[in-house]
Amino acid sequence: MKLYIFPIAPNPTKVRLYLAEKAAGGAVIDLQQIMVDLREGDQKRSDHLARNPFGKLPVLELDDGSHLIESLAIMEYLEECHPEPPMIGRTVVERARVRELERIADLGVLLPVARIIHATNSPLGLPPNPGVAQAARAMLPDALRVLDDRMGNGCPFVAGATPSIADCTLAAAFQFARFGGVEIPADLHHLMRWDAAYRARPAARQVLIA
Repeated sequence: MKLYIFPIAPNPTKVRLYLAEKAAGGAVIDLQQIMVDLREGDQKRSDHLARNPFGKLPVLELDDGSHLIESLAIMEYLEECHPEPPMIGRTVVERARVRELERIADLGVLLPVARIIHATNSPLGLPPNPGVAQAARAMLPDALRVLDDRMGNGCPFVAGATPSIADCTLAAAFQFARFGGVEIPADLHHLMRWDAAYRARPAARQVLIA
């Protein structure tokens, strides 16, 4: 299999964090990571558009030559193939909670962070859009406070005692926020504790660069 990625880009980052956490837990996933340089516009080349007609990352190329083009679908596919160590919970309730928190992290944090960055100082050269940035800034605090409240139980990870896809998504969002200068309020003490601890993990240090 091949995974097409670009460092710092949040959606590839969440999948790369997932792979690093799986490897740290003993999983052996035979997968080659290939960079598509977003700065050079390689995502618009015909060979990449053949993999993903939306011209986005990540893309997982399966052994049969077919492709998965959504980060959550990629992680869930790999989890089905390599269920140990579990990154989406073991029980029905655990899996529902992990997926719930991952969606909050993705739609409530990563999405508005990305919109703010691309509407103010896009690394891809997108035109400024103050209205989009303002709307995204208004969205962001609610999800952050929900996650901070959920993590007030003292557990080391977003969804409990072990890392999950929710940690991967939230860490990718926080890295992109740091890269793009989007401030995460320091009074969210549970999130600040989690962020510092998660970034210190060997798996995270292999992937995160900001």
